[in-house]
Amino acid sequence: MDLNNNNNYGVYQQNFAGVMNKVYGIMFLGLLLTAGVAYAVAGSPVMMDFIYGNPFMFIVLAVVELGLVWYLSSRVLEMSSGKARLMFGIYALLNGLTMAYIFIAYNLGAIYMAFFTTAITFAVMSVYGYFTKTDLTGIGKILFFGLIGILIATLVNMFVRSSQVDLYISYAGVIIFLGLTAYDTQKIKEMYEQNRSENIAVLGALALYLDFVNLFLMLLRIFGSSRD
Repeated sequence: MDLNNNNNYGVYQQNFAGVMNKVYGIMFLGLLLTAGVAYAVAGSPVMMDFIYGNPFMFIVLAVVELGLVWYLSSRVLEMSSGKARLMFGIYALLNGLTMAYIFIAYNLGAIYMAFFTTAITFAVMSVYGYFTKTDLTGIGKILFFGLIGILIATLVNMFVRSSQVDLYISYAGVIIFLGLTAYDTQKIKEMYEQNRSENIAVLGALALYLDFVNLFLMLLRIFGSSRD
């Protein structure tokens, strides 16, 4: 009986490892698409003027992105695998359009530094979330309220325009998204235990993609030096 249980657990671990490989693969492709689109748009004056020269267009893109995140998060398990991956790809592409400004606002050295720091710290925290036996549910709730806090602080600082407050928000954001990386990685395991749908990989990739991108942007604000 114990041998059967060990065999079943081994099969489960192997299957879950396969799911996580898909999660990281889909996330990586999404990041690659976002970076490629952002770089291409930044090199096109016509596209930059179309997106950033018209505040209405940028707002529309941002709203569509938020809508896609909500739609994917709430409906992805009901979709076909092809549709789920297509929707994720569209979101990653749109995110590239709205992130093109970083190649204009920051030096390439700062972008590289922020990216590699993000990649290393993200990997460490995701591995921790994968292997830890500690239940991170309570920490996840605290991080969620912390996220709401930095969103409110960011909105307030849009009127105050304090560079010092912006720096504090960025440091807080780094801590929050590092924590969310571990939490979301562990949560993928819980979702897989409850639902063996193939689209768990897409849902997990979306969560970790958002953690990676937001962590990168927070670090870029800390490391970044304006070209002005």
